[in-house]
Amino acid sequence: MDLNNILLQLEASNEEEIQKLLEQYNRENIHTFTFDQNEETLRTKLCQSVLTVLGRQVPPSCQKTCLETLRILSRDKCVLAPVATKEGMLILATMARLCGGGKEAENQKSSQEHTQLEVEEEKVVVEALKCLCNVVFNSPAAQQASVDVELAPGLCTSLRTAHTWHHEVGLFTLRLLFLLSALRQDVRGILRREWHAVRLLTDVLKHTLDVRWVGTYEVACPDPQTLLIPAEDNERAMEALKAMFNLTLSKAIGEEDDHQFRLIAAILRHLLMMKTETEDKTEEAHSHAVNLLNNLPVSCLDVLIDVPNQEGLENYGGKNMDAIQVLVDFMEKRIDKQGSNYKEGLTPVLSLLTEASRYHREIRRYLKAQVLPPLKDVKVRPEVGTTTRNKLVRLMTHVDMGVKQTSAEFLFVLCKESVDNLLKYTGYGNAAGLLVARGLLAGGRGETQYSEDEDSDTEEYKSAKHIFNPITGHVEEPMPNPIEEMTEEQKEYEAEKLANMFDKLTRQNVIRPMGVRPDGTLAPLEETLRDPREDNSGSDSD
Repeated sequence: MDLNNILLQLEASNEEEIQKLLEQYNRENIHTFTFDQNEETLRTKLCQSVLTVLGRQVPPSCQKTCLETLRILSRDKCVLAPVATKEGMLILATMARLCGGGKEAENQKSSQEHTQLEVEEEKVVVEALKCLCNVVFNSPAAQQASVDVELAPGLCTSLRTAHTWHHEVGLFTLRLLFLLSALRQDVRGILRREWHAVRLLTDVLKHTLDVRWVGTYEVACPDPQTLLIPAEDNERAMEALKAMFNLTLSKAIGEEDDHQFRLIAAILRHLLMMKTETEDKTEEAHSHAVNLLNNLPVSCLDVLIDVPNQEGLENYGGKNMDAIQVLVDFMEKRIDKQGSNYKEGLTPVLSLLTEASRYHREIRRYLKAQVLPPLKDVKVRPEVGTTTRNKLVRLMTHVDMGVKQTSAEFLFVLCKESVDNLLKYTGYGNAAGLLVARGLLAGGRGETQYSEDEDSDTEEYKSAKHIFNPITGHVEEPMPNPIEEMTEEQKEYEAEKLANMFDKLTRQNVIRPMGVRPDGTLAPLEETLRDPREDNSGSDSD
């Protein structure tokens, strides 16, 4: 359709004709995401005209059609100037029933709490929420305008009536809250401190996931017949988790926060024990749960294991490790995923398991048994094989620094930050990066204090310990000695030749020989060979 023609007709037509005109435009452009730059000015004018129509008293069916047009236009960042104003955002917020976050709006909501929106009115609300999501995402000016019209308090007021939501109203309300909290750090703080959005989102999750409490921080086990989360409930839960992740990025201290975080941890444990209608959606749900668990204080993670052990097993202090096993399985899936982004997909769960192991002895002992079981096959290199240990050791030399460090740190913590134990399971070559970063090349332990229980070596390891190669992390087959049949003169010649090669490479700055200081850190070789007494000798002489 010709945009000039549409603009002329919009000025002269009545509501019915406007609706028909825009319906045709919407049908033709419903799948349009790339627009003609030459018509940018005309589309901007169309935005303004549609807003003008919405500002008048028109029937819900016409409002819905206008909002659909605005949603299509809002895909183009360059034409949002008319919408990204206080007046434009106020019109959309009013249509979405989010206008005003004060007591007046709260009373209005509470009076409507038990009345269902008419079908057409609900469609208007959904379309307005979709428009707001697009506009807020695409326009910094709209983000500022959303603060001016108090969109965040309006969203929190809407959260209080979450149990009355139909699916799409809830989905796009939560998505808008996620976008606003992601894009505006100042709004994030207001949502958390003044409007208690974390508590409200916790209530949304409780309702959406059908949480039934049987203890202060214990959720009733899901019924095996209803173990699957319905698709629509799962969608809303994901949006709530994403918004809650943004709001918990900054740490808060206080008894109230500690209680709230423990409730969240209990709900996330419940989510980890459930599945959705597809394996991919289940993995996505667990991914969001992992991200949020990383934001909670590590002291609250005991909620994950402080659940009665139904099988009555007394291992690991009687703690229930079902949720931890789900996290281990999730970690393995992410490691095995071909072509995946390890930094985004794997490092969050590794970080979570690392901190949980560092703080909670039972979790560390369980993970040690799963990931680093007693060493039996000492003839195979630690990075070769299909076990979880083999996969993690391979990641210790990954090209991505974050992946490499996180994998190494996880294994180091499972070894109670003992260099000797780590080398036994990984080999010096694989662990060198971590040891350099920690200043532990000379051996020793990390700073964290662990329990005194000793790790017992297997008979296989004990019998091969004297020939175990700590550099490669395995027992190598005996190799012929290349200098065995050389004369002393030949050995001296080869040694001098090697020294000259090192000297040449050093002078050309190809390599730089390094040594280890007494404190375990690296330094240029000449510094480490210097007599420490020279540094301590005084300059005064008799």
